[in-house]
Amino acid sequence: GRARLSHSEPRGWDGRGGEEEEEGEEGGHQLYPGHIPTSPLQKALLAAGSAVMALYDPYRHDMVAVLGETTGCLALPNLRDKMKNHPEGYRILQERPRIRLSTLDMARLRELPDGSLGREYVRFLENNKVSPDTRMPPKFVDDEELAYVIQRYREVHDLMHTLLGMPTNMLGEVVVKWFEAVQTGLPMCVLGAAFGPVRLSARKLQVLATELVPWAIRSGLNSSCILNVYYEQRWEQPVESLREEIGIFPPP
Repeated sequence: GRARLSHSEPRGWDGRGGEEEEEGEEGGHQLYPGHIPTSPLQKALLAAGSAVMALYDPYRHDMVAVLGETTGCLALPNLRDKMKNHPEGYRILQERPRIRLSTLDMARLRELPDGSLGREYVRFLENNKVSPDTRMPPKFVDDEELAYVIQRYREVHDLMHTLLGMPTNMLGEVVVKWFEAVQTGLPMCVLGAAFGPVRLSARKLQVLATELVPWAIRSGLNSSCILNVYYEQRWEQPVESLREEIGIFPPP
């Protein structure tokens, strides 16, 4: 059997125990590699600044990432609890899998049948010219386990595009953000869902309002927690089967 990880001894992302924390620049200890301790006031300033920049340029993924970390103090513990109370989610918290080019067998995924999660995920990455390695590591989350939760959310984001059948243009991103806002409760997702449409044309706004947003909201409410799926062990599963299992309605 697998050893249960306690809160007092969390496993580091590099496989080491919590007692082997990284040394900070001034002799202190980092909760995880790259962690930057910040006060509530500093978090508020970072949140305000990153929100302004993210609204000005929604493709500033670094600003979106900072906004997610500095405003997720309520949503992240809730997501962690959902994972802990689900067998598959709990196993993910224990094993800490990462979705990166170094952990993916891209050649094998390309050889999977059309319609399988792995094949369609690779197709999405290649068609949209994106890479899982572009997801920024967390810096401002003051809890090692919650930092992994937001890292996991970021790394499954492209899988949400795959399952929802949405491209990476502004329309597709807004639809995914509506789904993720309902699913996660992260203020960053709510902000993106609410303000992302201002850059869309009138025709796209009509499609968004009458078809895509209602579908994304219904799917988000109907679906089980997206972080409770061990996607790395589902590559061969058909996308339609996984959608049905999670509770995502077929795309309009």
